[in-house]
Amino acid sequence: MNEIALGMNFFQIKSFIKYCIKSRYRKGYGLHSPFVFELVRDVFYCKYPFYAFDEIKAFKRQLAHSNETFDMVDYGAGSVNFNGKTRRLSSLARRSSIASKYGELLFRLITYLKPDNILELGTSIGMSASYFALADRRREVNTIEGCSVTAGYAKRTFDALKCANVNQFVGQFTDVLPELVAKHALLDFVFFDGHHEKQATLDYFNLCLLKAGNNSVFVFDDIHWSKGMEEAWEIIYKHPKVTVSLDLFQIGIVFFRQECQKQHFVVKY
Repeated sequence: MNEIALGMNFFQIKSFIKYCIKSRYRKGYGLHSPFVFELVRDVFYCKYPFYAFDEIKAFKRQLAHSNETFDMVDYGAGSVNFNGKTRRLSSLARRSSIASKYGELLFRLITYLKPDNILELGTSIGMSASYFALADRRREVNTIEGCSVTAGYAKRTFDALKCANVNQFVGQFTDVLPELVAKHALLDFVFFDGHHEKQATLDYFNLCLLKAGNNSVFVFDDIHWSKGMEEAWEIIYKHPKVTVSLDLFQIGIVFFRQECQKQHFVVKY
């Protein structure tokens, strides 16, 4: 069983079946948008073995054999994989960290688009931020985590993988995000991976939207996590400022490029 399938509930299984029926454009075939065609061909299906992939996978395997447990403070919508607040580090590494398939995709997306700044909502134990940081060590990665204990494990991840370009912020998104948004003239790359509730997701999107430029890209994790998240995702990709949107089931990606015709793609990945 792959990383994506682990812990899927009945709603997510139904959503995955619908995605499989709707999805097309494998390797870019059939796409009439030059921007999206090149993106799918050169980024989604690129097989280049970047050095960082093996380093991150090796560290993730190390965490997967850990016996450590801790009590986690969850300010979001909870988890389909865990009951209660006690977490096992090995389970987080296996089941809640970003799947390698998508971490590597976002790494390639960053190397392709070259954003000047990167913002993540939801650090967890730091695996996705590590992909961002190692994609370009010259770029600053700001990441927010609500639970101080989890943030401590993320710090261990960043130290082990030598991600010196990561800035950690511990606190609730509603407290930390407005200040981070205000500090930037534009937000180039934002990864939304926390507080998986419809209204919260829309609130964070609308706040970040204030600093979205023509070349900005917003990525949303778990867009089919629940009915509420699917509703939020639909509102987001239909927003008038969004021109190009891509549904890859696990993640959704939106662009604001005014030179592109407004189109929504469900891409087989």
